[in-house]
Amino acid sequence: MNHATHQPWPGLGSPGSRYGTDFTLGEHSARHLRRILRVYLTAWEMAELCDPACLALTELVANVVRHTPDRRAAVLMMRRPDGRGVRVEVTDDCPRPPLSTAVDELAEGGRGVLIVEAVTDRWGWHPLPDRSGKTVWFECDVKP
Repeated sequence: MNHATHQPWPGLGSPGSRYGTDFTLGEHSARHLRRILRVYLTAWEMAELCDPACLALTELVANVVRHTPDRRAAVLMMRRPDGRGVRVEVTDDCPRPPLSTAVDELAEGGRGVLIVEAVTDRWGWHPLPDRSGKTVWFECDVKP
């Protein structure tokens, strides 16, 4: 079952500071999640982060689709408390760490981690403390 949570939008269409959903990802899920991320970034007046954040999110979603047998994941998009950027987290049940596996420049896969590193300001991952799995996250900063 798919489940989405978000803070209510107080006032006239102003979104809360976070959006979260957990569901089974499919081949078209990245497109829908990019659209949601763009809506939030635009509302948070961080539209300049749309391209890098959406690309990084696409890579993390693709990794779940490729490497997590049940394709279940939770996605959390958060405006940073200081208002100067966004943090996106993708949690899945696969305990393997995200690794770059590209061996040569003609390989069709294995570059996701390199892309996330290139387009974000920070990224990382941590194992889940209470069950098998991990959370992979990235942050993009608003430039002054």
